[in-house]
Amino acid sequence: MRTPLVGPALHRRRGNPNWGKPILHTPALATEFEAKAQQLGLTKLTYPASVQLRDWCERNKNRCYVPEWLLAEWGMVVELNAGN
Repeated sequence: MRTPLVGPALHRRRGNPNWGKPILHTPALATEFEAKAQQLGLTKLTYPASVQLRDWCERNKNRCYVPEWLLAEWGMVVELNAGN
């Protein structure tokens, strides 16, 4: 006579336990540009006048996000294939 299976194998649940539950949104993190601007203590109005921010953007414009309006104001052009 066999003994019935008892234990986790018998009661294993399958599928996604979060099915039907709302997705919890995580807060958006600051971009590297925003972190640098905050580190320098700048606001959107003072971005164009900052020499340090302009130098950082010149070095990182092809790698990091920089607002388009700021690139246009400084006359910078992003090279699309700079990483290749």
